Amino acid sequence: MTEVASICSDLLKIDTTNDGTPDGSGERPAAEYVAGLLSGLGIEPTVFESAPRRTSVVARIPGDSPEALLIHGHLDVVPADPAEWRLHPFSGEIADGCVHGRGAVDMKGTLSMTLALVSEWARKGLRPKRDIVLAFLADEEATGEYGAGYAVTRHRDLFEGCTEAISESGGFSVTVPGGTGSASREGDLRVYPVAVGERGTAWMKVTAHGVAGHGSKPPVDNPVAELCRALTRLADHRWPVRLTPAVASLIDGLGRALGTTIDLDRLDEEVERLGRVGTLFKGVIRNSANPTMLDAGYKVNVIPGTAHAHVDGRFLPGFREEFLETIDKLLGPKISREFVSFGDGVASPTEGLFDDLCSALLAEDPAGRPVPYVMTGGTDAKSFATLGIRGYGFAPLLLDPALDYFGMFHGVDERVPVAGLEFGVRVLDRLLTSRAA
Repeated sequence: MTEVASICSDLLKIDTTNDGTPDGSGERPAAEYVAGLLSGLGIEPTVFESAPRRTSVVARIPGDSPEALLIHGHLDVVPADPAEWRLHPFSGEIADGCVHGRGAVDMKGTLSMTLALVSEWARKGLRPKRDIVLAFLADEEATGEYGAGYAVTRHRDLFEGCTEAISESGGFSVTVPGGTGSASREGDLRVYPVAVGERGTAWMKVTAHGVAGHGSKPPVDNPVAELCRALTRLADHRWPVRLTPAVASLIDGLGRALGTTIDLDRLDEEVERLGRVGTLFKGVIRNSANPTMLDAGYKVNVIPGTAHAHVDGRFLPGFREEFLETIDKLLGPKISREFVSFGDGVASPTEGLFDDLCSALLAEDPAGRPVPYVMTGGTDAKSFATLGIRGYGFAPLLLDPALDYFGMFHGVDERVPVAGLEFGVRVLDRLLTSRAA
């Protein structure tokens, strides 16, 4: 068993389920594991808690330049029902060439690549090109309040000198059968989307106000019915296409990589035509708002005075005001809203560090085609952006074309290939040490 697979397996065996409440299982056992590993390598970790068992770890590795690069990731995972999984979600079992478990993709596999790399540096007496700040954080799978949000407000000094950061959801291979390059099968093409931005997050609690009364009488103003009508308007709304510069760069890069023209006036049809590659921009050409939770009433024969719902809203960088104006129009005057979590969309340059990320990938896979990428969801990059740190999604993985990587996020039977993890360690080594040149 290679070191990166062993570390990944160990982390997956630790249940760090985040159910969205402050008093879940917490990240402390995983944080203690990481802190112990770093201490054993001679790297002094700073361990802190924002609440009982909501634990994060930060450490700095001196490099040849004090201009620091932040590598951050989260220790928590979303819930998993063992009855739905082929292998137990917290087994960390290595089978069929993969490490299995909740968090293998999102994102303990990535954490294991970082830890395996710094372990290799310690053995060989190597140091990075620039200071590296490592952050292993709590609570990314909820609001981030107990993790990155707490870290940037209460432990800002730990990120001194950090100008850029890398984290999850980018740098993985997407194989296109019959492309113009070469991959695992002759004639295939491997595209590597490197994330340069993400949509803003607007998680909202919406409330309908009405008149309470007996369920058998004609309603005066039923908030349950009013809420249902408002949520239907939200769910049925067709958001217009809004092409941001980063997404335009992604589409242009995909077109050049595939040797085809992607029609910007027919992007929905192009998504279908391009298949798996089309999913790279399907979710980032418009805003979205999905009702996800309902809470109304307390007895079948009582019309309640209020009804509540939660909505997962996402908006493209630069389109916050348009998004909120549309939300208010769709909800109507009888519905109020409040933010459960809010973070602006972020965007980073497609030059500088971006070029270095692409070069590191190409050094390990010369036939690959890196392209800029924008994430549909959100990460802790939003919190670090408040410190002026430019974030990139870069968790490099070489994947089997048959593996549904996007389906692994929060899905059942989550797993990551051992060979893919080993590839990621090599790419990160090229990126972070002088040998990258």
